[in-house]
Amino acid sequence: MSDAEDERAGDSPGADGDGESLQALRERVEAEYDFENFGPADMAEMSADEWEAAFDPDTWITGEELLDRVEADLRSRVADRDVFARVERHGDPPRVLAYSESSYALVYPDGSVEGEGTVLRDVKPTVALASMESYDVPDAPEGQLLPEPGEVPEGGGELGNTVLQVIAVAQGIAGLVLLGAGVLNYGTTGSNAVGMAVAGLAFLAVAIVLLMVIVNARLSDKFRAEEYRERLRAVGLEDGERPDFLPPLEADDGSGPNDGEREA
Repeated sequence: MSDAEDERAGDSPGADGDGESLQALRERVEAEYDFENFGPADMAEMSADEWEAAFDPDTWITGEELLDRVEADLRSRVADRDVFARVERHGDPPRVLAYSESSYALVYPDGSVEGEGTVLRDVKPTVALASMESYDVPDAPEGQLLPEPGEVPEGGGELGNTVLQVIAVAQGIAGLVLLGAGVLNYGTTGSNAVGMAVAGLAFLAVAIVLLMVIVNARLSDKFRAEEYRERLRAVGLEDGERPDFLPPLEADDGSGPNDGEREA
């Protein structure tokens, strides 16, 4: 857009309430938002005028190319564990479907998105960025992105738990030695025996606290792993079924929902 057109846009209803020109508004938006790390929070902060200035409809990518870019970006984000969703590509009519156990987003070639919940919130910024020529879409990873429920380990951080366990055992042994020495020498060394006994009790208290931390961490890891398995089962990774709340995905010609489908 030329400077003259920008000046006319500033006098038109398309300018913001303060009469700011379109070019000035674009410059302010580019300075205020980091479009390399653009996310749902940034989208929520944008006003309608800022949105129109940042994303020029005349330069948007649409059609199958947009769906290719959206699918690749979503697959990359799922692989990086930024988004929890199952990603499918449908060919008749062309759409990209992303869904979790309780939410979904359906992307159409014109860039429109329908859905609900957290997946919709995560997908909207992806569609906006993928429609921009300046945005470099990451390479889409191959294969299934989410693990099978049975492949999820009980939890991580075993090295840290092992180190804490060794420290706790050492503290416990030292506490028992000091406590025993204090009891055995109570009648001969007086205050030294009392000091050793108190130190022994302190070491034992530290050991007990560390053991409680280890037990709590392992229980938390086990709970999180089981919760993740349940989420994977809910999106159909075990039985291949989709959640009931998803919209109908049948093709226009009456064929089944698996026609033209690519799944991640």
